[in-house]
Amino acid sequence: MKRKKIVVGNWKMNMTMDQSNSLIKELKSISENDVEIKIAPSFTNLHNAVLFGQFSLSDGQYIEVVAQNIHSEERGAYTGEISAEMLKSIGVKSVIIGHSERRKYFNETDSILSKKVKTAIKYNIGVIFCVGEELSERENNNHFNVIKDQISIGLFDLDAYEINKVVIAYEPVWAIGTGKTANSNQIQEMHEFIRELVKDKFDHLRNKSTNDSAASESLRILYGGSVKPNNAKEIFSLQDVDGGLIGGASLNFADFSTIIKAANG
Repeated sequence: MKRKKIVVGNWKMNMTMDQSNSLIKELKSISENDVEIKIAPSFTNLHNAVLFGQFSLSDGQYIEVVAQNIHSEERGAYTGEISAEMLKSIGVKSVIIGHSERRKYFNETDSILSKKVKTAIKYNIGVIFCVGEELSERENNNHFNVIKDQISIGLFDLDAYEINKVVIAYEPVWAIGTGKTANSNQIQEMHEFIRELVKDKFDHLRNKSTNDSAASESLRILYGGSVKPNNAKEIFSLQDVDGGLIGGASLNFADFSTIIKAANG
């Protein structure tokens, strides 16, 4: 089945309110009917981005505003954290969970991430679930086991309806912000492997949310890791790649718009 591509701009800890507003104004000029466009501003810019948009593009479509993080608990004494209910109350519809920077710098384990996923879905917030291996794990030929563990622990407690609310983003850690990119064979091989994992777990179940289509057929898998204007078209043309999770290049309108156009084919 044909899956509509997604391009997500993860702005991380970048841009002031004015800078965010300026980039959003530029993004409003984009007209790419066959691509879902999402941006993930910092928390201080999140509400403003929702108010400024879930903003209409020139062709009447909308760019969705995504949160970069969520807490696994619904409320309580967790200083500095953001709950699903808070995100829901300002109109946020999706959240990034499991990014390698959260795993590395904030010690987020697979079990913690599993709880975050369940909490987000309880509040009907879609999940962009990130997985990826370190360079040493790939060099030791352990990359498939790493990804299998991350997905099975993080997502396999879901049912066939809930998995339909998940987009998986494969980001080899060694390619994030380094200028290195996995080659086409490595990217396609891992995306196909991820789809097979989901197929084996969920496809014997009936997915009522997509007219009983198999979960693995409707699942969209993004690639992230130094996606640039000069390599995006090749990456997005791969059979099991359904778009990209874009970091640094999403902070520049010219680069981000070129990547979006590449996803549009």
